[in-house]
Order: sequence, then structure tokens, then C-alpha cells
Amino acid sequence: MNFNIVRCARVVLHVTNLEASRKFYVDTLGFIETEADSENLYLRGLEEHNHHSIHLKKAVKPAVEALSYKVASNAELDVIAEFFTEKGYKTKWIAEGKQLGLGRTLRVQDLSGLPLEFFAKMDHVERLLQRYDLYRGARIQRIDHFNCMVEDVEKAQHFYMNELGFACSEYTDTKKGEVWATWLHRKQTVHDQAFMNGVGPRVHHIGFWLPDPLALIHACDVLAASGYSKSIERGPGRHGLSNAFFLYLRDPDGHRIELYSGDYLTSDPDFKPIRWDVDDPMRQTFWGHAAPDCWFNEASTVLDVISGAEVPTKEPKLEKRKPEFII
Repeated sequence: MNFNIVRCARVVLHVTNLEASRKFYVDTLGFIETEADSENLYLRGLEEHNHHSIHLKKAVKPAVEALSYKVASNAELDVIAEFFTEKGYKTKWIAEGKQLGLGRTLRVQDLSGLPLEFFAKMDHVERLLQRYDLYRGARIQRIDHFNCMVEDVEKAQHFYMNELGFACSEYTDTKKGEVWATWLHRKQTVHDQAFMNGVGPRVHHIGFWLPDPLALIHACDVLAASGYSKSIERGPGRHGLSNAFFLYLRDPDGHRIELYSGDYLTSDPDFKPIRWDVDDPMRQTFWGHAAPDCWFNEASTVLDVISGAEVPTKEPKLEKRKPEFII
């Protein structure tokens, strides 16, 4: 199959304190607040013309409710729904207007247990790309990718490529040829969706695109000056995989986000995926510094699309050890 999935487009995160989240995401990192009420906060990047790319929803416990993809048309939603229904996956329709700014959406529990969402229509708002007077914090431009921990990376990779029409830009495997991690895309950059070997299903991080490496460095200064130095988990640095500059942060509820800039074009139809050996020390961090242990053990819980309950996790198929490759 090759559905007309455009790109990753938004995430719905459960948070326990909206004011703490606003201080972190809006006041410090510089996300644009589109709308808010006592239970919800809707944020976007400076170049985004859609209503939001992050929906922060007040809840008792932190969790990820949905990883959302934009598709080309409403008709495409029906085709995707038919596919997942015929395959026996859990699906749920949410009518237009039930979610602020959104047309009708389809939610699906994928084969790894991740809560996906597909939509075609979202309200438009002012695009602030050239409102340089509003640039603050990390000068965040747009949502870029999801990275998820799953028990069987190779199975997830096969499904997303062969059933959903994603392409692979880079991957890591073992000397036995076992796929340890994979970077898959719909838009013409390195990834919209990455999978890594680990206890899952869980969301490892959400990536956001910055205009340049200096924005990333400036974000570090702003975070430190604002009392958030302990929120910096890893970086700044440059990845071997993807070649991008990175900074990893933990928000007030522990959700991990990546500030990301500088990968490359993957649009050519004859582009060949780049292989990295799991023992290559340059794949994770081109400059050589290792990730902390929490990097491999901690991630965000995901929810069932029907019941809203936490999805149980499973141990990974491959041996759990501390490689140094994840982006």
C-alpha cells in the first residue's frame, strides 16, 4: 500500500500542570500559544499555519494520547480506516469539532500498540515565519518527528514501509543483520517516525525543527538562565545518524523533546538507506560523547485509543544493552 500520508503533524500529551507546561514550552522555549482553557493548551511553531502541533491536555498522570499524521484528503481517511479495520486493528472515529481546530480524525492502535491519529483538515492560523519580533527561546519552527520504543523494530519497520508507504533513510543493525533501530519518512527529510529497540510501546521523544544550530545554543542559555538547566538531558551535539544538531530536554512531566536542526534531503526515488553498525561509536553522536543511562530506560507511556487506559509494555525482542545510536 502507499497511502497519501503527508507528514507527522501533531502530538497529544497528557500533563499534570498546565501552568508549569506553559512556563516551559511558551515562556522559555518560545512556542506560540494558539489557544488555551483551563484543561488544554494548544501550541505551534513559528512557521506552522495549522492551528497547533502540540495539544497539552491536563490529566492526573503524564501519557501520550495520540501521535498524529496529516493526510492529503478526507477521502484518504476512509481508505486508511478500511485498511486498518480489515486487518483487525482497533479504530475510533472522532467527529469534526470534537477536537479544537480539527476536522474528523481516525485513531488507530498500530501493530506495536502505538496510538496513531490521522486527519486531513485543521484550522489555519497566522503563519509567523517572518514575525522576527516574536522569535523567543529556541525559535522553534515546526514539529519534525516521533521516536518510539518498540519490542520488535524490524516488524514495525516492515509494516510502516510495506503497508503504509514510508521510506527508510537510515537504519542500525547488528552483525547478524537484526534491525536495532530505523528512521522512516513521508516528508522529504530524514524521518517522520523512528523506532528503537526497547521496552515498548512507549514514546521516546518528539522532535521539533529549529532554524539553525545557533538557535539550539541560544536555547541552552535561555534554559539555564530560566532555571531549567536540569531539564537538559543530553547535548548539544551532532548526530552521526541524520547529521543533525540536537538537544534533548525533559519537560516538567518527564516527556522528552528534541530540538533538532540540519539533516538532509531524501526525496530522490533512488536514494539508498544508510546502514550503521550497532557497534559504530559515531552513529549516535558524531563527536563521541555518550548518552546517559536514563536515555535507554525512560520514556512516555501511551494510551489505548478506545479505553484510554495505559497500554501494557513488553520486553524487546533483541538483547537489552546500552548502544549509543539513538536520534
